[in-house]
Amino acid sequence: MYKDILVHIPTERPIRPVIDGSISLAAGLNAHLDAVAVGYVATSAAYIVEGGAAVAAVFEMERESAVERAEAALAVFKSKAMNAGISYTCHPLGAMPGDAVGLLGEMARLHDLSIVLQPDPAQGSLDNDVPGEILFQAGGLVLFLPYTFHGAFKAKRIGICWDGSRLAARAMRDASPFLARAEEIVIIAINVTDMVPEEVSTRNLARHLGRRGLSTRTVNLSAARSDIQPTMLSLAADENLDLLIMGGYGHSRLQERFLGGVTRAMLEAMTVPTLMSH
Repeated sequence: MYKDILVHIPTERPIRPVIDGSISLAAGLNAHLDAVAVGYVATSAAYIVEGGAAVAAVFEMERESAVERAEAALAVFKSKAMNAGISYTCHPLGAMPGDAVGLLGEMARLHDLSIVLQPDPAQGSLDNDVPGEILFQAGGLVLFLPYTFHGAFKAKRIGICWDGSRLAARAMRDASPFLARAEEIVIIAINVTDMVPEEVSTRNLARHLGRRGLSTRTVNLSAARSDIQPTMLSLAADENLDLLIMGGYGHSRLQERFLGGVTRAMLEAMTVPTLMSH
């Protein structure tokens, strides 16, 4: 069960989706919620002049201003959390962008679950870099909430995006507490009929989940590679799914992060909350 949850509250983007979603989820699970917000220090503040007290003073002023922005975002969260009666802690931070994403990734490693807002490429915001970085660094489950999300989070109808891979299996196992509480589970298989070994077939997945007392049904679909993500979301809409579970594909090359094609497309255009593990 998820009893220790981290949520990232943006300071440069709308915050209502993650506040509503994280607080309602924590309340339903009787979990503690650590809310962290980062005010970003302009990187130029560290390089105004070389050496001396002047640099330290300018940087400290920038950091204090950044912390104030973080505190302002968390004040909205705190009001909602108090009204909901949940256990919570607020963590306002001021940091340069590169340091911030590393720190948030480290914080996520000791939590059962991390909650982030879907990136929005239409908005030029440093907060857009945080969700993917947490996915790479957390070493655990990350719940992405669409920036169109509103209201209370629920996970009664769940779809498992299955391709037999290690990452899909990890996401499925990490999501076990959600699956145990679900009213309906749909195994979604796209282009895997002839590609997936029998040991990790949808038939075997259904049998293993059945041993946990979970009833599932499988939907097998075919789609061009460029259409896999829209096919998933179309099915999610048709099935009225509350939550999708999928592996978070990607890799690091020379300290740069590269998301897999379907993962990247999902983050760009998700319409339903999505759980990922990397």
